[in-house]
Amino acid sequence: MKTLPPGLQAHLDAGATTLAWCWRITRGDGLAFGFTDHDRTLTFDGTDFEPESGLTASEVRSGSDLSVDAQDAQGVLSSDRITETDILDGRWDNAAVEVWRVNWQDPGQRLLMRRGAIGQIRRGRLAFVAEVRSLAHVLGQTVGRTFQATCDATVGDARCGVPLDAPAFRGTGVVIDLLRDRAFTASGLGAFTRGWFAFGTLDWTGGANAGRRAEVLAHDLVDGVAVLTLLEAPVRTIAGSDTFSVRAGCDKRLATCNAKFANALNFRGFPHIPGQDSVLRYATNDGGHEGAVL
Repeated sequence: MKTLPPGLQAHLDAGATTLAWCWRITRGDGLAFGFTDHDRTLTFDGTDFEPESGLTASEVRSGSDLSVDAQDAQGVLSSDRITETDILDGRWDNAAVEVWRVNWQDPGQRLLMRRGAIGQIRRGRLAFVAEVRSLAHVLGQTVGRTFQATCDATVGDARCGVPLDAPAFRGTGVVIDLLRDRAFTASGLGAFTRGWFAFGTLDWTGGANAGRRAEVLAHDLVDGVAVLTLLEAPVRTIAGSDTFSVRAGCDKRLATCNAKFANALNFRGFPHIPGQDSVLRYATNDGGHEGAVL
């Protein structure tokens, strides 16, 4: 149960109300944006809640169980604050959302109705619909470790310990030619062997995609020239002379951890755990099924 501020309670008790919805959305990059369905800008807590975005909301879908409550926020892509490119870039994914009920005649009379995060975003040519999920969606996320043969650490993180900024694991390059929407040849990586950057990360430092990060799917060599294939095509087209830095990747296997990074002591998997073949096999007389150590 929510306790209303005295001023807001008195306003509601008066019968005729002047209420508006306000949304404050804080993206993962730290930028905060305010929107309202009122027809003029409202300001409180250091945020300007602007009406020009055309943002409107549906009713809240709520249940008494632990299912995820949801609300849809619909807006127009013509706003310079919400662009199609930023949506495709994933900049709004899982952004934190605060939903406020505000007396637009006196914004000091307000109540935080709910907190949540941006979920699925559906978009068309001129508008978008963003799902605002309640905090209950966190309960559906996997917590803890999983027993598996491969490593569950992210290469370069605190649990892994590999210094990816060391010259042996980091390279800088320049795009020579675009082969497909997500594959290109690059100069500056001739000192690295084939596959060195596969499953790694690439940060664009120049060009239309500057400031964006991409995952590397494959790293090949053709006549000594590096060919990088990204997991997904960037929103903005890759062009010749675009610059980037790229870090080595890992396929999560113990052999790779030891041979490529000399980091077997920090391996976070269970390489000797029996797999499905061990679970499903049956006794035969050809040996190998006597229960000895694998």
